[in-house]
Amino acid sequence: MIELFTGLAMVLVIEGIVLSLFPHRLKQLLEMMAEMPHATLRGGGLACASLGVFLIWVLRVV
Repeated sequence: MIELFTGLAMVLVIEGIVLSLFPHRLKQLLEMMAEMPHATLRGGGLACASLGVFLIWVLRVV
């Protein structure tokens, strides 16, 4: 359970760093995402989630 909360905390850290260093660029990216089709966003999200699961698996096995 500690690992879950550590992972969520790391997400907050990374998002906070991106937001504080590149606020204008992040707003541009969000505007671009708002114009993307749902299927494209869903595919990208699925690809990122799959990559994350794969990386966790690799880190645990090795």
